[in-house]
Amino acid sequence: MSRVTLLQATQAPAASQAILGQIQQAFGATPNMFKAVANSPVALQSMWAAFGALSKGSLGSTLGEQIAVTIANRNQCEYCLAAHTALGQKAGVSAAEMAAAQLGQSTDPRTAAALRFALKVVSQRGQITDGDVASLHEVGFGDEQVVEILAHVALNLFTNYINVALNVPVDFPKVALHDGNSAH
Repeated sequence: MSRVTLLQATQAPAASQAILGQIQQAFGATPNMFKAVANSPVALQSMWAAFGALSKGSLGSTLGEQIAVTIANRNQCEYCLAAHTALGQKAGVSAAEMAAAQLGQSTDPRTAAALRFALKVVSQRGQITDGDVASLHEVGFGDEQVVEILAHVALNLFTNYINVALNVPVDFPKVALHDGNSAH
């Protein structure tokens, strides 16, 4: 059971109602995470704006979703793992690719480098090295993409912590967490 009230648009603070309407339109439903975050209009605005901005980024939606499942699995966030697995498959990533991404892996060297980097950022709390950034440059990421990867990591930490800390009920098809990240 959620530790905060999951608000319907009609129950939400006035400043959250319009954003919940946009979310409803985008998803065809209002996911529980947004119902929980709607308790704080500024948090909802921040989260929704970040999703919107990153959706227009240079990384593309497939890599964004793969980063999301990597971080979700690392942080044991069942909600985000389920949501981003579904969104990744909707964006055209195969189930096998999403399962590999969950463990920070990919057969594509560029994707694999981004996922390894994202995991290191989380595991090392941002304490990365020149070599870590150089490894991204070596596979073709420019500085713009390096910063975007970090933005995706930050947004996913935000959503993971919301869902785990508030015990938000999963309303996407469930996906099993894997313990393959413990060494990272």
